[in-house]
Amino acid sequence: MFAELNRFVRRAGGYVIADAVSVVIAYYVALPVRLAGAPQSAYDEYALALQFWLPFILAVHLAANVLAGLYRRLWHYASAPDAIVILQAWLGAALSITLADWLMPRRPLPLSTVVLGSFLAATGFVLVRYRARLLASVGYRLWQASSAGAQAGATRVLIVGAGETGQTLSWQLQNRKQGQAYRIIGFVDDDPDKVGLTAHGFPVLGGRNQIPELAAEHAIELIILAIHAVSAEEFREFLTICQRTSAQIKIVPDVFESFAHAAQQPLVRDVSVRDFLGRNATEIDLEACRSILEGRVVMVTGGAGSIGAELCRQILDFSPAQLVAVDVNETGLYELQMECKINKQNERLVARIADVAMDGEMQALCAAYKPNIVFHAAAYKHVPLMEDHPQAALRVNVLGTLLAGRAAAAAGVERFVLISSDKAVQPVSVMGATKRLAEAVVAGLASSHPATKFSAVRFGNVLNSRGSVVPLFERQIDAGGPVTVTHPATTRFFMTLAEAVRLVIQAAVLTRGGDLYMLEMGERIRIVELAERMIRLRGLRPVVDIAIEFTGLRPGEKLHEVLVSPSEQRTATLHSQIYEIVGAGFLKTLADMEGWLRKQLEAASTAAGADVVAWAGQV
Repeated sequence: MFAELNRFVRRAGGYVIADAVSVVIAYYVALPVRLAGAPQSAYDEYALALQFWLPFILAVHLAANVLAGLYRRLWHYASAPDAIVILQAWLGAALSITLADWLMPRRPLPLSTVVLGSFLAATGFVLVRYRARLLASVGYRLWQASSAGAQAGATRVLIVGAGETGQTLSWQLQNRKQGQAYRIIGFVDDDPDKVGLTAHGFPVLGGRNQIPELAAEHAIELIILAIHAVSAEEFREFLTICQRTSAQIKIVPDVFESFAHAAQQPLVRDVSVRDFLGRNATEIDLEACRSILEGRVVMVTGGAGSIGAELCRQILDFSPAQLVAVDVNETGLYELQMECKINKQNERLVARIADVAMDGEMQALCAAYKPNIVFHAAAYKHVPLMEDHPQAALRVNVLGTLLAGRAAAAAGVERFVLISSDKAVQPVSVMGATKRLAEAVVAGLASSHPATKFSAVRFGNVLNSRGSVVPLFERQIDAGGPVTVTHPATTRFFMTLAEAVRLVIQAAVLTRGGDLYMLEMGERIRIVELAERMIRLRGLRPVVDIAIEFTGLRPGEKLHEVLVSPSEQRTATLHSQIYEIVGAGFLKTLADMEGWLRKQLEAASTAAGADVVAWAGQV
């Protein structure tokens, strides 16, 4: 009891004292206002009554504040809706005191004094709790109006979006220390009903199409995009308009962008390629995913690669009993171990150096660790390199899938998930052909080993994965150019690494065995447009500052990737961003494919890439 009282005094004692002072001042101000012009004798009589009744009035107000929860809130971070509880406390106290005054045979105080006094007391409560904001806002206005403030070198800011995100940013720039370096000029918003109004003291100057004109007129140095609930296409349109100005462009981080680093999250950050692509946060059924991962043994082949390592990170968040990361890349496995050690997750991680395409190695690992689920991400993926090394691609991408799948089935694995690619659709490259053959192998294994649920997940390019175009462009821009693009019309599908892996895990939940899934990839992105955007985001001009060279399509490359072939159809699943591919019937049996595969691998000369692509077209 004493501890609870001590904690209440420590947390709310200051507010209680300030509220009590507010009540006393409020009623002693209300009485002379009400009795202005009345005889002195009447004032003396009511003043004596107020002195007698003041302890009761004070107790009622403080009790109403307690019941309304005024002393259970963090008022330093309060917003306008929090003032509702002050209104509730005021109404409760005013009605109670008025009722008591009215029930007395001879009313000790005029009712108008009670109403005015309670209102002034509530005003005091508001001032006490919102004093920091009021003082900061007044101080900001005075600083901004002063010649010293105007000439202090503060960055002139235009905020795009006068909604909740934009107004929150405006308040933060006015009230947080790091916001002192910025001077807000106004907002831009496409809602015509907002234009001409003010938000937090700053005008809404116009719509998106007026941004260049406004930036020139007001000498805007920084444009901040405070918009999240827009499509990727609409965001790119905003970005295009903003890039017509000489201003720097930044974006307000999404509140869901990083819970883990919220304390260090800046008010604004640079616009990234991810923003340009418009990939929104992906939601999955966490409990369903947890049901197949928590307390289970999970194996990830290719665990040192971009996708494999991200699989390991996300799987560890579901608390598996053990996670076995398999790869031939010792450096990558070591880095994964160190990362998990820093994050205090290394106790569950087991790193094993092994080659999935070596007879016996995967069989030994599966027999030793008895995994419940295997994510098979081990693969060669670089298209031009595989054109020169078709046997290596066959060995790892196809034979590795076959051996890993058989080892998993022999060890009683419940689920086996192959990571496939959009390049497996109507393949023209060795890499794509081997991925198509790997899908056929998984389908064959599903038929011959029904106890294990075999499935494959197909998706497009992954942002910032090793060897992808985005880090390549970044290095070329850093070097001063040129940025190399294969063809002006080339397009690709993109998604973020974290998003792809989340959906792969969700697909593992959905599988019934023998399934081929495709992830929702959104819109095709023109690679040359991506390059131009990345150059502009550095404050540079395409062609003028950084040259763009067209090198021509490389061997095995397509102008446009597709996710579904003409003979296939996609059908909806329980998840809106995962589709099942039907009609991908494979013509060759698993035995036929294995026979052809081993013949190619055992040949004295290197297998011809054209033969690999041709065979993939026949399966």
